[in-house]
Amino acid sequence: MIKTYVNNEFSSLKQVVLGIPDDFGGCPNLVDAYDPKSKEHIQLNTFPKENAIKKELDQFLNILHKYHVNVLRPKNIKQCNQVFARDIGFVIQDQFFISNVIENRKQEILGLELILNQIPESNLNQIPEQIYVEGGDVVVSEKYIFLGYSEINDFNRFQVSRTNKLALDFISKKFPHKQVVGFQLNKSDDKSLNNCLHLDCCFQPLGLGHVILYPDGFKYKKDLEFIYDIFGEDNIIIISKAEMAQMFSNLFSISKNTVVSEKGFARINQLLIDRGYSVECVQFSEISKMGGLLRCTTLPLIRSYE
Repeated sequence: MIKTYVNNEFSSLKQVVLGIPDDFGGCPNLVDAYDPKSKEHIQLNTFPKENAIKKELDQFLNILHKYHVNVLRPKNIKQCNQVFARDIGFVIQDQFFISNVIENRKQEILGLELILNQIPESNLNQIPEQIYVEGGDVVVSEKYIFLGYSEINDFNRFQVSRTNKLALDFISKKFPHKQVVGFQLNKSDDKSLNNCLHLDCCFQPLGLGHVILYPDGFKYKKDLEFIYDIFGEDNIIIISKAEMAQMFSNLFSISKNTVVSEKGFARINQLLIDRGYSVECVQFSEISKMGGLLRCTTLPLIRSYE
């Protein structure tokens, strides 16, 4: 039995699902790609190969094992990209939510069948079909649940809009004791420099009170003011447009002071070290070509009560 529990982004990680590279389908046709980063690398003929993805995920796996994390993997589904486990489900406190995702990604949840069978039915939630949400848009803290979302016009316009406003009301009713805060993000189906695919592409709280932030990812200034009020100006680490597109904010916390980052992110890695974090570095530059990074490949099931 798996007793899920996640109440923030950084308490000590005990159990996690890590995506797999196996039979991921190779380079898709341009018309079948559903994020701008993938489209750009398809056009450049630089889309990653399976062996490169495996090598990078194996590095990450080794670090998770180093910290004695119990790592589960999805069941392999042939010709299905199962690298980004984050989006197909998420845990808030002791409740597991099965995401409603875009049609291109519907198969991915089948890879978690054996894992979901170990979670008590009372802790499993199937999100109603008219409510769309992907796990990358869900950021959890003790007091707040932050959700990246799009109003109906943007949701219907952009393929990269993955969470709709109905998700805010749904999550609010599930967790009335938490404040659910929705942030509308800037979207682009064609230019990765102008697109925040999920909230974790421009907003990432860390365990020592800091937050990585890309301000221009947010449609409304009032949302930034709210973030500054919560975290305090001194605790906000600003990243640039180019750094956002490389996914500098899509790091992953194993514990309050241990963060896994891409080894090429020299500036952010040094800033984190200066602020008291232990930074474990892996190469993830090939996986990043598909529009996701470290947080995207993980689906935390259990973090410690802290």
